[in-house]
Amino acid sequence: MRERNIAIAYILWFFFGQIGVHRFYTGRIGSGIAQLLLGVVGWFSVWIVIGWIPLIVLWVWLFVDIFLIPSMCRNPR
Repeated sequence: MRERNIAIAYILWFFFGQIGVHRFYTGRIGSGIAQLLLGVVGWFSVWIVIGWIPLIVLWVWLFVDIFLIPSMCRNPR
């Protein structure tokens, strides 16, 4: 598979990171689904307080992705 554009990956991360679109773009389908599920479950259950737990996990993961995106783009799956 060919290299992905890093700028596009960061734009996707910024606007659609909470649903894992940047991971789908770089070929990480499994972790993209995990981020999508964390975001959906977190936002739909945030009103009963428990939803903050998956959202905090997701936000930490998205922070780590800031540093992982360049390598994910150079080595797409």
